[in-house]
Amino acid sequence: MPYPSESPSSSFRSIATILTCAGLLLAGNGLFLTLFPLRADTEGFPVTLIGMFGTAYFGGFALGCFFGPKLITAFGHIQSFAGVAAITTALYLIFPLLPDPYVWGILRFLNGISLAVLFIVIESWLNDRSDNSNRGRVLSAYIIVSNLLTICGQLMINLYAVDDDRPFILVAILVCLAIVPLTLIRVTSPTPIPTTQLNIRKLYNISPVGIVGCFLVGAAEGAFWSLGPVFAQARSMNVSDIALLMSAFVLGGTISQWPLGWWSDRVDRRYVIAAIAFGAFCTGLVIGFVELPNEWTVFAIALAHGALMVPLYAMLLSHANDYAPKSQMVEISSGLLLAYSGGAALGPLAASQFMRSDQPSGLFVFIALMLLLLALFIGYRIAGTKTRTYRDRAGFVPVPKTTTVVFSLEEDDEEPDS
Repeated sequence: MPYPSESPSSSFRSIATILTCAGLLLAGNGLFLTLFPLRADTEGFPVTLIGMFGTAYFGGFALGCFFGPKLITAFGHIQSFAGVAAITTALYLIFPLLPDPYVWGILRFLNGISLAVLFIVIESWLNDRSDNSNRGRVLSAYIIVSNLLTICGQLMINLYAVDDDRPFILVAILVCLAIVPLTLIRVTSPTPIPTTQLNIRKLYNISPVGIVGCFLVGAAEGAFWSLGPVFAQARSMNVSDIALLMSAFVLGGTISQWPLGWWSDRVDRRYVIAAIAFGAFCTGLVIGFVELPNEWTVFAIALAHGALMVPLYAMLLSHANDYAPKSQMVEISSGLLLAYSGGAALGPLAASQFMRSDQPSGLFVFIALMLLLLALFIGYRIAGTKTRTYRDRAGFVPVPKTTTVVFSLEEDDEEPDS
């Protein structure tokens, strides 16, 4: 919540500065998301190993969600962000210096931990600068900045050749610059960061579709982000087209979240989730197996695929929160994010097994299988259970898949006692 002595203009400047910091960090990470699998493929690493790199990253990110709050509590937001961002910058520069699979696996794991800590700092600071009057706008701005700057970063892959070391240097520059805005804000430390625990049984009892769905969607998206560029390169797409393919996926999800969310607010969300999961199953198979006439048709299908797959996570969270009291929203949402992270950690390794023997389309076989399982599980739940009563149904809210702290931006402040 903004500090009592802070004016609205000062609060706006602070939020804008934090979003600038987040934008630089996300632009660098967006570039690296496309660069890393392409460079690993160029170095001659097998697909299974590239999948293991993805598993190492998401595993590190999940660990960072637990480790980060303790680090920030011990050293403070500014020192933690500056120190971890400096470490992250160094990690990006080590990749081209030591192209060894064991080294890259360790670096990717550490990269996941460090990014989790950086996002926790940003999101807790945004939450601290928000109140009931502007929290929705702040969350929306954060989502827009996240998606647009990720796209910008992905398109930067066109600036240099993949086998050049300069893209890694550019990633490091962007992350290093992210230190500057946040460290120049003159504020006291934000409020303590809540820690979360993953209680599988409790989450399943509240929302079986939520916990199972988040795990399956995490597996599908983790596989896509880790191996999508490798699939495109194996299909003889050039670097520019690969960047556009990945960007189209993000752009589609950015465009569709609000209209699909509006639809899900008016019917049983399970029907909407099942429908778009099946739609993403179909578009994924088209990308993987249909010989499309030109690149622009491929981009259009990728746009549709992202428009269907990206909103699934936020819809599953909204569905789970429909059946729980509002006081448990942050706890439940955080637990589902950790379930998503678990799926994202296993997805790349599992998907890489589908891509063995020079079968790049196996990636989308795996993704389609995860989404089909989700649609079938929802159908099973709808057919086998009675209609449940909503505990505290609220409107759909898009959320980024970053850290557990972001869910505090959805939670209203408690009203003071009268």
